Amino acid sequence: MKLKVYADRGSQPSRAILIFCKVNGIEFEEIKIELAKREQLSPEYKAVNPMGQVPAIVDGEFQLFESHAILIYLASAYPGIADHWYPNDIFKRAKIHSVLDWHHSNLRRGAAPYLVNTVLGPFVGVQVNPQIAAEAEKLLLSSLSKIESFWLKENEKFLLGSSQPSIADLSLVCEIMQLEVLGDEERDRILGPFEKVQQWIENTKNATRPHFDEIHTLIFQVKAMLQKPPPGGAINEAE
Repeated sequence: MKLKVYADRGSQPSRAILIFCKVNGIEFEEIKIELAKREQLSPEYKAVNPMGQVPAIVDGEFQLFESHAILIYLASAYPGIADHWYPNDIFKRAKIHSVLDWHHSNLRRGAAPYLVNTVLGPFVGVQVNPQIAAEAEKLLLSSLSKIESFWLKENEKFLLGSSQPSIADLSLVCEIMQLEVLGDEERDRILGPFEKVQQWIENTKNATRPHFDEIHTLIFQVKAMLQKPPPGGAINEAE
């Protein structure tokens, strides 16, 4: 039975799963869960993921949610996946886990609330909170600084001193790509000081093209919409 991936392409973690599958030739059926319509809260979807978030997968009779767990499962369960995505070396795996755990308690906790409490709140009908936005921006900038100074080693293209991407690179870059919806000027204000981060993003894009660009089409559509006044649409709300 073909793998089913429940996703919304406006969701950072959903995009990471979809890109990983496409890059690695994993056959799957993409089942769209529209966060804008609150489909993640439907009884049908909660039978797949009781937490009511995207992404989730069903592989035969096996169900799984949480994007990092899904990436680890796919890299481990499917044959022919290049070792650099999730290495057999236990020490390298442990380092990847440390990045993924750090991501959820740092980069994601900065980026997601910052976007919701600036440009995305009005877009999805959520009241913005300037204080939360300011606190989230501090954590976002601190997280980008940690990537620049610690997670990206000197003269290497990817996290942890690797010459090829891992699931951690894909997960974190998809998170940062959400900043595109801010518009060029604001995105550049945030990312501008971090030259190594910017180059790493480009390296990850290049390593996963054309699928990276295809899966991120929606983000650039939302970016264009946000340059105009009309409300509607949706994005975010995922783990």
